[in-house]
Amino acid sequence: MIFENSGLDGLKCDLAYMDEVADKVGFVRWQWEYYRATYEYKIEDKNTKSEYYVRINTRAVEGKLEKPDTILVIEAVYIGKATFPHGLEYDSPIPSAILGIGNKKIEQFKSTLNS
Repeated sequence: MIFENSGLDGLKCDLAYMDEVADKVGFVRWQWEYYRATYEYKIEDKNTKSEYYVRINTRAVEGKLEKPDTILVIEAVYIGKATFPHGLEYDSPIPSAILGIGNKKIEQFKSTLNS
């Protein structure tokens, strides 16, 4: 599921600051290559033992990811349910409690990034 109105789409900052913000609010930079990176926040549903991930996709618009001054732009923010052995399913319904946590984390990310 894509968060259409996250307020993050199109925001730009350098890699070092994006990593700092992500670390402060609990996101981890997992997938990355020279021109894109994905920041993830894991949410566990204790009732169903399911895991969900909020993902923030970024793309380098100046430089490459091995340099801290590389400029990233946020392209999309979405949430999905983890599947075995690895991967995310984006079409499954997301419980409202999980969505609430995801929305709060996105808001924290946005407010920290803009501060």
